[in-house]
Amino acid sequence: MLILFTGCAIFLFLVDQIHGIITTIEVLAQSAGINTMYVKTILKIIGIAYIAEFASHISKDAGMGAIAAKVELAGKILILALAVPILTVLIDTVIHMMPVK
Repeated sequence: MLILFTGCAIFLFLVDQIHGIITTIEVLAQSAGINTMYVKTILKIIGIAYIAEFASHISKDAGMGAIAAKVELAGKILILALAVPILTVLIDTVIHMMPVK
């Protein structure tokens, strides 16, 4: 319980810094003319990675290595599911850049 409490306390302490970073990234994306949907999706992917890693470490600390492995797998699958639209646009862009013979 102490590990869980400490991890949550650290996360809550860092929320303001995280919000500032996210805001800065969104402003930079808007000024560069990047579709905000892609930026938000990438930020969601990063969030899922951090949360899955945090949950995995807590499970490992509790001596539940099998659950930790399942949490990591679930995080990877969620990340892949969110990345599919971005990968689709990327592949489509590359295909349209290729010269037609």
